[in-house]
Amino acid sequence: MDYNGGSCLFGGLSEMLAGVLHLKMEQGATFTQRLTWKIDGSPVDLTSYSARMKVRRMVQEPAILSLTASTGGGIVLGGVNGTIDITVSATQTALLNAGKYMYDLELVTAGGVVTRLVKGRLTIDAEITY
Repeated sequence: MDYNGGSCLFGGLSEMLAGVLHLKMEQGATFTQRLTWKIDGSPVDLTSYSARMKVRRMVQEPAILSLTASTGGGIVLGGVNGTIDITVSATQTALLNAGKYMYDLELVTAGGVVTRLVKGRLTIDAEITY
């Protein structure tokens, strides 16, 4: 999925609103999702970025899943290609309760500027065969 994030000027500041993408995960199965962040059709260079993603039932509740771009953290950034690969193992999804949740994905520059790239609902379908 390409996220063609643009920017608009508001009060003299460049501001981008998070895109909305609803995801579906299957309990007990490996989940993968590739996003590509583009601005005006060109991939954003994510070389110096870090990333984080949290999944919660409600905003004030503890996260049921927390992913990062650190080694083994579930998110891999594709540098100059602007890709963001999200992977949750079958072992991890098997531990999650079926239901409806919310999530967001943030990218952080080396200088600490945070961009909330995408947000939405995440539905976990119950595993029947286990």
